[in-house]
Amino acid sequence: MGALMCFSFVCCESRKIEVLSHRFALVEAGLTIRTAMVSSTHSVSTSSTVSASSSSAETTHQPSSQTSENSSRVASVSRTTKETDVQVTLNVDGTGKCTADTGIPFLDHMLHQISSHGLFDLEVRATGDIEIDDHHTNEDVGITLGMALKEALGDRKGITRFGHFVAPLDEALVQISLDFSGRPHLSYGLEIPTQRVGTYDTQLVREFFVAIVNHAQMTLHVRQLDGINSHHIIEATFKAFARAMRMATEVDARRAGTIPSSKGIL
Repeated sequence: MGALMCFSFVCCESRKIEVLSHRFALVEAGLTIRTAMVSSTHSVSTSSTVSASSSSAETTHQPSSQTSENSSRVASVSRTTKETDVQVTLNVDGTGKCTADTGIPFLDHMLHQISSHGLFDLEVRATGDIEIDDHHTNEDVGITLGMALKEALGDRKGITRFGHFVAPLDEALVQISLDFSGRPHLSYGLEIPTQRVGTYDTQLVREFFVAIVNHAQMTLHVRQLDGINSHHIIEATFKAFARAMRMATEVDARRAGTIPSSKGIL
């Protein structure tokens, strides 16, 4: 009888242990499931936040990209008088493409220097009374190019403003310093030894720069540091002018679209 009671007690206790083990297993499984769910939720939430951040960054940069694309610095100017008819199209942010047809071959050659070394896209077409001489056409091309430059730069927000360059061409060496100040001024220091280069009157070099300075509203200093060949001196001048203009018209990212003047206007 005692043995039977002992056996029953053992069976009962074993059953309790089995039930408790089962319950513990269920509880443990439940905790695992809940933990997995919390972990999964946290993972989704983190991923969503990163994605939203990226989207926000793209949105923030998009207007800047659109502004850059829409702010093309291009101008087309036509000027007609009883003496000349001149059309100029200028893209300040170009790649150096040039078409020049003024009826003055040497001037066309110099316009190509401005375009190539300044990386301006430039188209110049002119007809004039060259049967008299080249003076009117040469001057009016300078005037119209200056007008196009002024129009393309607009209020001049964000530009570097100042530019300088020293260009060698064989024995010739010419220095250009310029400022898109809004105040026309030319200081001209070339000493060209001959009256003509081909058929081009070398006095017209100064007349061209007077015209462009007055209508682009810039300050320009031209200095000849060396040189004895007229062609070399003039070409070095135009190359240095192109590179100085390229420097001055480039956008300064630190300016953030503000006018480069302590007065707030140019």
